[in-house]
Amino acid sequence: PFTSTNLISMAKRLFDISMSLLALGVFALPMILIALLIKFKEHHPILFKQERLGIHKQPFLIFKFQTLVNEEATPIGKVLRRTGLDELPQFINVLKGEMSIVGPRALTASDIKRLGWDNEFHSQRWKVLPGITGLAQLYGGRHRKLSWFWDTYYLHNQTLPIDLGIIFFSFLVNFFGKRSVRKLLPPLTSTHNT
Repeated sequence: PFTSTNLISMAKRLFDISMSLLALGVFALPMILIALLIKFKEHHPILFKQERLGIHKQPFLIFKFQTLVNEEATPIGKVLRRTGLDELPQFINVLKGEMSIVGPRALTASDIKRLGWDNEFHSQRWKVLPGITGLAQLYGGRHRKLSWFWDTYYLHNQTLPIDLGIIFFSFLVNFFGKRSVRKLLPPLTSTHNT
């Protein structure tokens, strides 16, 4: 049956496709330059591919620019990680319907087990597509409880204005870095107790 939830889901999907095509157009030249630098200056594979769990814990292959060699960040990799530019290939995952632009971070099966999120209580996190960016990524949810707070905050408060705000600040990260942008982030108030 056609419901308001389905309508919201369709609108978000159209938004994701439109924004991904726009982003790939805007970042096409930087992506080509990054790929050339990785290939000819650092001489290692351009893309990092890893199995992650998406909506309903369905596995998919995530794409990023390769930033680590032998578990060490390369010089180019350090810049890409600091600015979030290593995430640009994930717009391909969005176009494939495996990710959304905004949502909880895509985790590996071992991440989920390590965090203790492999139980019924935490299953709500996998009712939405994982995102390239999200509140935990922006606000720095490095610890398990903080990450869970931001993920569930988003699940219960997601709206177009919040998505647009997250995208705007994530875009700034590409130019000014995560630390600088985090100082500009507004405090959020919840409409749901997590």
